[in-house]
Amino acid sequence: MPSLPQSLCFTCLSPVHLSLRVTLYYSLSTSLSSSVVSQPLFKTTQVTGEFGHVYEQQYAVALFNSVRFEIEGGGAPQSQLLHRKNPLEDRSIFSGGLFQYLEENKRWRNRFVFVADTYNISFYENKMAHERSLRPKGTINCAGYKALTSMEEYLELINTSLPGIKAKVGSGQFVKCATQFPLILWHPYARHHYFCVLTEKEQKKWHAVLQDCVRHSNNGLSEECRVQTPAFTDAMRLHRQAQGHYGTWDMMCGGPPQILANLVMETLHPELRSLIGPRLKGKIQQRQRNWMLISAAVYKQVLSQTQAQYEALVQACEVQTSRLDTVLRTDMDQIITSKEHVSGKIRALVLPRAGQLLRGSVQPFLSSILEALMEPTSRGFSEVRDVFFRELVEVSKNTLNGGGKDKLAEHMEKISMLAFHPVKMQSCYEKVEQLNLEGLQQRFDVSSPSVFIQRAQILMREQMDNAVYTFEHLLHQSLEGKVQGGEDLCKTIHCCQDRVLKKYDYDSSTVRKKFFKEALLQIIIPYMLKQLSPSFHLDLPRFQELIFEDFSQFILVENVFEEVVLQSVTKDIMMAVKEAAVQKKHNLYRDSMILTNSDPNLHLLGENPSVDWATQFRGGNEEPEGALGGGGQSSRRRRQVVSMIQLDEMGPLPYESCLEVPGVDFIPEEGEIEEVEVKAQEPKEQKTPTEPDSPDSWPYCFNTIFLQCMTSA
Repeated sequence: MPSLPQSLCFTCLSPVHLSLRVTLYYSLSTSLSSSVVSQPLFKTTQVTGEFGHVYEQQYAVALFNSVRFEIEGGGAPQSQLLHRKNPLEDRSIFSGGLFQYLEENKRWRNRFVFVADTYNISFYENKMAHERSLRPKGTINCAGYKALTSMEEYLELINTSLPGIKAKVGSGQFVKCATQFPLILWHPYARHHYFCVLTEKEQKKWHAVLQDCVRHSNNGLSEECRVQTPAFTDAMRLHRQAQGHYGTWDMMCGGPPQILANLVMETLHPELRSLIGPRLKGKIQQRQRNWMLISAAVYKQVLSQTQAQYEALVQACEVQTSRLDTVLRTDMDQIITSKEHVSGKIRALVLPRAGQLLRGSVQPFLSSILEALMEPTSRGFSEVRDVFFRELVEVSKNTLNGGGKDKLAEHMEKISMLAFHPVKMQSCYEKVEQLNLEGLQQRFDVSSPSVFIQRAQILMREQMDNAVYTFEHLLHQSLEGKVQGGEDLCKTIHCCQDRVLKKYDYDSSTVRKKFFKEALLQIIIPYMLKQLSPSFHLDLPRFQELIFEDFSQFILVENVFEEVVLQSVTKDIMMAVKEAAVQKKHNLYRDSMILTNSDPNLHLLGENPSVDWATQFRGGNEEPEGALGGGGQSSRRRRQVVSMIQLDEMGPLPYESCLEVPGVDFIPEEGEIEEVEVKAQEPKEQKTPTEPDSPDSWPYCFNTIFLQCMTSA
């Protein structure tokens, strides 16, 4: 194999940067200059530098808002249901066997896959490796991914990766699925992951689990961070608006470093594609494959940089927090007065034009937007109620048929995690996935409804868990210290069930109305800002002169301008939601309605720890279904939310790893079968399995990409 050219031999490069250099060089028929190879580093530094300046400004504003809220108080209406702080403590979501496609040797291997309470997907050589807390073969953070179940869906997305290059289904695609039931994780920039299973039943369950992983990972910004989260989201919005991008953004998903990496790739990706795409050689599938590998290597490099730079940015801002907090608490009244003075001046300038825009271009569409949001969302929340009710009916029936508290505890163990059971919640999620803003997306610059769908699904899951958690505490309180037969148990269950359903209906209405208001603001405010900003762009800077220099870091004219625009449309949005609440089909309460029969001491129960049904009512001697050890997190047994899949008429797969997938016509490696048999006979004290080369590690890039491109050139 020829040696690397002198231009690529830099011993000081990081492994990720070196991986990118080798991938780029050997994927192309002609070498690229060092300036092209270093373009990701330059672009990342440029974008994060520009973002960092905006973030520092917004950090002071967010701190001001946080301290003001703390002093003045206020907040949302009191919820009727209890809220569980850490619902997945000592739990795992799912685990089981999957066939995974290995890029390094183009083979399918059986892997033990474990989904922890973080919703990160880890895959191991086998189940024993996981139970012994060995290092996983790999871990996937699903933020930004899409979970697919067919090669047709996948090829549709792949064909958009390189303009003008389209592969047909069955035309020798570079991934030949080993079974009829694929599971694919697709990302616009990062590495793709290919899995498959043996039955449709497995595929449906795994697909629901993968979708839940994506849903949870996309919701990566914590609302409990009252300074960092608003500072980041406002800075990201303002930065993108400065680039001319208004409206929702599908890649606003994951943690801050991932979102920053997506921001960099938004401009870097098309630049590299136009530069590198025409130089790729080989068949269509090979060019697509090589571009995907290049994209993944670039994204990995960018993500490693944004991680470090974001941490440095946050640390630099936090150093100033103590000083800023002192100024705020000392001069809060003066700062508020100064802000109100500036707001009044800007309001007088902006409101006439904003009102005209509102009446002519927004109000006529408010009802249609709201209806498009309310129909599927209300059906989804109604399905949550029905699923919860059906589960409790099943508990009552089984309790009535005998078993007493032992049987009840067994069922309650399963119901306890109902909200986090993606298969049982799937019917709820599917209702809201019918949300369609077609006809409104282009007008209001909404990229897709996925942002609203996933937010609604997260809220549905929270409400389901609140209902389950409240029911658990009410039932536990009713049963404590009492001996009850089957009929008495059923009456107690029904009584607690009715109380919880009333509270759910009230909280569901409150949560949905808040969601509708926020969704309308997300759709309308960017549209109005896009229309109004050019008109006032030159006038706004002069208002900065009205702010005292000591307060200027807490009062930014651009933020005040957005607040004025928001206030101009808030009244119309509130009125639209209020009118919709009157319609019975949406099952919404009027704002004036208050639940009068609420339990005054219920929230005291929420301070108690979660009910351990197995310990208190079953003696704690039985191992919970699906209990798993390992994971490197705790020596205690972790209870699994989703039960394992049992295939009909199929026993466990021998050795659980390193097996050929049935139906794959690749040539076996020499001595492979003998190696498997030897491994099966080895004692448990075998050494940790060697980590194979990753497809985006530089040895893999050197050996495989070079050979592929040399043979296809």
